[in-house]
Amino acid sequence: MAEVLLEARGLTKRFGGVTALSDVSFTILRGEIYGLIGPNGAGKTSLFNVLTGIYAPNAGSMSFEGRPLDRLTPDRVADRGIARTFQNLRLFGNLPALENVMIGRHVRTRSGVFGAILRTGPTRREEADIARRARELLEYVGIQRRADMLAKNLSYGEQRRLEIARALATEPRLLALDEPAAGMNATERAALTRIMESIRERGITILLIEHDVKLVMGLCDRVAVLHYGVKIAEDVPEVVQRDPKVIEAYIGGSPA
Repeated sequence: MAEVLLEARGLTKRFGGVTALSDVSFTILRGEIYGLIGPNGAGKTSLFNVLTGIYAPNAGSMSFEGRPLDRLTPDRVADRGIARTFQNLRLFGNLPALENVMIGRHVRTRSGVFGAILRTGPTRREEADIARRARELLEYVGIQRRADMLAKNLSYGEQRRLEIARALATEPRLLALDEPAAGMNATERAALTRIMESIRERGITILLIEHDVKLVMGLCDRVAVLHYGVKIAEDVPEVVQRDPKVIEAYIGGSPA
């Protein structure tokens, strides 16, 4: 049987009188691509923010590789092995693409403050290794020729790829992607699909939020559906897309 990588139990998140998540439970298996879909306002990004330490849940618990994930700060979540991208791009626009990826890599560095100030030999060697790895990741996502270009000057699709490269620089075991295909044309979406399949082949598990239902159904091993903060379905894509509750949530009426 496949190993459970991440488990969420009864997650609830409230903002004042608004309940963004209500008793949401699910498991993600190691090596799978797990999709999370739902109409606007369903609570998908709120769930991502809870899983990655940006929000603390009001109730429920989480574990990753069998260890509690609750109440960890985002940097500790990244150190544990979970990386993410954002629905709205969070790049350092005035830094080159290469340095954006290098920043992600620093979560795995060993040099301390004094080494950075004194520029010791080990620190310089580590920085060289970080730059080399960052260039490899830019090549992996297909934008190696943009290494020295400011992030803000990249095309939208290239910025999305850059954010994935930066997340991969943290050496995650779970990569959480928040609408990575948003704003992409058909060619860019096809290239993104190939990248995600390649990432899975490297042994990295993927949690995917995406509005492109066709992409999700064609790529994911299992899919969960949120609606007004409640999980209304979870199964393989073929079953989910025929679920009456899912059809009603998307079209706003009876499946009939």
